[in-house]
Amino acid sequence: MKLNLLAFETSSSRCGVALLRDAGDGSPRVVQLEHEGTQEHAERLLPMADELLASAGLAPADLHAVAFGQGPGGFTGLRVACGVAQGVALGLGVPVLPVVSHLAVAEDVQAGPDDAILVALDARMTEVYLAVYVSEPPQKSAAGETPAWRVLQAPMLIAAEEVLPWALHRLPVWSQEAGRDLSLCLAGDAWQAYPAAMPAAGLQCAPLGRPRAATVAHLARQSWLRGEALPPEEAAPLYVRDKVAFTTAERVGGLGGNPRATRALPANEPVLQMMTQDDLDEVTDLEAQVQAFPWTRGNFEDALKSGYPACVLRHGSRLAGFCVLMAAPDVTHLLVIAVAGDLQRHGLGRRLVEWCQAQTLEVGAEGIVLEVRPSNERARRFYERLGFQQIGMRKGYYPAAKGRENALVLRRDVVASARGDAATHDHAVPTGGSA
Repeated sequence: MKLNLLAFETSSSRCGVALLRDAGDGSPRVVQLEHEGTQEHAERLLPMADELLASAGLAPADLHAVAFGQGPGGFTGLRVACGVAQGVALGLGVPVLPVVSHLAVAEDVQAGPDDAILVALDARMTEVYLAVYVSEPPQKSAAGETPAWRVLQAPMLIAAEEVLPWALHRLPVWSQEAGRDLSLCLAGDAWQAYPAAMPAAGLQCAPLGRPRAATVAHLARQSWLRGEALPPEEAAPLYVRDKVAFTTAERVGGLGGNPRATRALPANEPVLQMMTQDDLDEVTDLEAQVQAFPWTRGNFEDALKSGYPACVLRHGSRLAGFCVLMAAPDVTHLLVIAVAGDLQRHGLGRRLVEWCQAQTLEVGAEGIVLEVRPSNERARRFYERLGFQQIGMRKGYYPAAKGRENALVLRRDVVASARGDAATHDHAVPTGGSA
């Protein structure tokens, strides 16, 4: 089976693109370009892809699928890789192949069948994104045999100092699950980032620290052969840093700054301004007030550093709302939008969406895409009145009080006139999550 596949991996500060070509002889050829620099992922990803395609004498239309490292990892990086992969796939009418970034690290480790590969990637703030894998006999499919992995621990967030005690405690359980005695094999960049909290002396350590686009491409090929490709609209990053503030129940009780009284709007006209570093304390505070699973200050900092269009809406000196966009090849992605709870139903949400439309037209994109929870009926009605229509669903996209919740993917054509009026219900919609 012939396969041309493009893979993106930007879950860390490394920006990588790989092109895999399989003529059907079972010997795929992969070429890769990489660049180091967290703030340049969005700028460099597509030019690197164009360079690889041109050097191989291929056009974008020759691609059969697009893969991406879905994380967990850097919040902004995950959205870049997912957004670009989804945009390219939608434009070409081809499927996507998400690959867990930790599995890409494990794949590169020269480990034996009795090695439990403990992949720990730096999550900053002395925390670690952790996953554990062990190799299994190859899986058989119609296309032949492909290597297989058993997931002993799906990606999770853990404090750096807890990694080794927790892993050593779990090792007998993993050995029982695998049916053989396992030994720990350490991989990932967190061992170098936190040597005092994670002393690796005396344990087997792999030299490779971060996921590579070439490995994402190889794993995506295996998924392709197993028939695991997804429609582009189902592409989604893998987030594990879910709960960073008060629960919904706590907010109902008035914790976390949840407003109790309704205030009248100031008499002056609301003013839209570009978001800056000086706004982040207020932005983070408002986000924490209206979201059960809010963005962190670091998430907003990453967005500004990456050059994402972002604005704040002020009434006098008070922050009334904000939003953040990300530009993809043909659309902009509304990542997060919020209006202060006691200032909703005054048309402020529509003002923010209109600003998003102006930004979308300015960059030459055709529409605005966002996610919304199916349970958030108020927000869904708000978006419907502004001309957004559902184009897909992402399974298990949002963290929820119990497990995960799906996301409806909505799109609005920027040339269509917005529906609704200033009395439309505004709502702080959880269109994003925390990595």
